[in-house]
Amino acid sequence: MTKTPPVIILVEPQGDRNIGSICRVMLNFGFQELRLVNPQVDHLSKDARDMAVKEAKEILKNATIFKDLQGAVADCHYIFGTSRRFGKYRTDWHLPEDLNSLQASIPIEQNMALVFGREDHGLSTAELDLCTSFIAIPTSTAFPSMNLAQAVGICLYELGKVASQGLPQQRQLANNAVLERMVQHMRTTLARCDYLDPQNPDHIIHTYRKIFSRAGLNEREVRVLHGLWHKIDWLTKNQRNQ
Repeated sequence: MTKTPPVIILVEPQGDRNIGSICRVMLNFGFQELRLVNPQVDHLSKDARDMAVKEAKEILKNATIFKDLQGAVADCHYIFGTSRRFGKYRTDWHLPEDLNSLQASIPIEQNMALVFGREDHGLSTAELDLCTSFIAIPTSTAFPSMNLAQAVGICLYELGKVASQGLPQQRQLANNAVLERMVQHMRTTLARCDYLDPQNPDHIIHTYRKIFSRAGLNEREVRVLHGLWHKIDWLTKNQRNQ
């Protein structure tokens, strides 16, 4: 059984030529699956097709469109978001050169996604919350912003290297859709029992997301947490009925 190559996800791309160029570089390094989240341009325009060139036009033609990032990563287990937005909720950072070994350590049957944000302002906080880890490309502080297609090219070059041998496999994680349902259940439960600050409920949720991301939850562990939230729901309901 061969490992499924990572999927490449572009969130609200604004340049059709960039999209076409990304298809070309995907083909250069052996990647086939492109997902577009609410593209702001016609990804099948002549400019996009011209930049894709030859066989890479098939990647462009077969790109899947999603209305939001949550839908695009629903079947993914390891989600690497590219960003330069460092913060207290985002601590699991890697360099592009780490991508090859990270990919090699992922179980064969589990999906990996590499997510790139908008050309003008990248990924939103809510979108970064859906990522399990983060990739930052070191650039000059004098001009840190990179062209989208060039950033994708750097990451795919590193991913396309021959996989390292002998690395221990990580355990099988719950995919993002399963994990996100549990997080939303937790948010509702903790709000109902007055654990969250109603003025800023996501402050604590961000911390829990970081804990879950660092822990790498499998499906059984997610079910156990659902059970905890169900028990708290039951206790809260009965306490209020007394």
